[in-house]
Amino acid sequence: MADFWRSAGWRLVEPADGGRIRITDDWLRAYLFRPELAPIDESCPAERALHERLAADPRALIDDAALDQLADADVGTNYRVYRTYRDRLLARPSIEAAYLDMIENGIEGIPPLFLDQLVHVQLRHLLRNCVDPIRLRAAEPFFRTQNVSIQDGRVMLADEETVDMHASGQGFGSLGKLLVQIETKLASVELDVLDEANAEIYWQRSDRFDTVFDLGFTRPGLDGFCRVLEAWVSHLRGVDVSIQPVQEISDQHWSWHVGLDAEANAFLNDLYQGDEIDEARRARLLSLFRLEFADPADMLERVRGRPVYLGLMMAENERLTMKPQNILANLPLAVRS
Repeated sequence: MADFWRSAGWRLVEPADGGRIRITDDWLRAYLFRPELAPIDESCPAERALHERLAADPRALIDDAALDQLADADVGTNYRVYRTYRDRLLARPSIEAAYLDMIENGIEGIPPLFLDQLVHVQLRHLLRNCVDPIRLRAAEPFFRTQNVSIQDGRVMLADEETVDMHASGQGFGSLGKLLVQIETKLASVELDVLDEANAEIYWQRSDRFDTVFDLGFTRPGLDGFCRVLEAWVSHLRGVDVSIQPVQEISDQHWSWHVGLDAEANAFLNDLYQGDEIDEARRARLLSLFRLEFADPADMLERVRGRPVYLGLMMAENERLTMKPQNILANLPLAVRS
């Protein structure tokens, strides 16, 4: 089976109970060599000593006294952020448990980038046996912001960071830089659209995040997105659900909804309350979904047997920033004894 998403760091984690994964010293050590923490030529002796000690033992104590000795206050701040993150991970038996703890008990002090990295490695584990490149591409919005283009009913998603890189000319060498200098529009630059005919290209390019996929209704990309979302809920919450796209919500007994991003959450709240929504805002809605529990007993009693509606929506700047924690935090789950 082809490897994919090597950047997720999945090879650096190890199995935990219940089919989950836990961090290792090597996984923690990788963070120490990020630009925010890796020493540079100007680093003071105290910073170098701290980094050397943690590289040898990534679980070692990071005390305030050691951080106060650092000449660069910004480096000290970076270490404090890393310490908060590391210690919350070490306090739980698995990455999944730590991620759920952050969702349920607050993510204050945890950079969004770190949360995205946790989602990335969990999905790499969850999809380790997946052989469908379109499904893997449909999982990327869970941990990477997407640029959205809607044309003739097609909802095309491209990785924001990749698009920005190409727009600055970094992705196309000297020719690309020249195009930028003469203000050639991004629309004239074509990325490969992943479909069933060329899906095999994904295996060699998964860490480049440079393919585009169609999230339009009835398209394989939207189906793949639903299947990833089902697996995400099952793995993290231990309940089986089925998720299908719908074109509208016409349910007189609508009782529960979850926005998969901040924009969709506000949209569904307004729609549920019967507030007027202008056409420009409606046009930013990418998809609606109907979620049903396989076992109604897994639901809160007052909504048992009722569907849960989900929404996915781009912002006014045509970006999709999904919050995969929303569905984990806001499903109407029965309280388990």
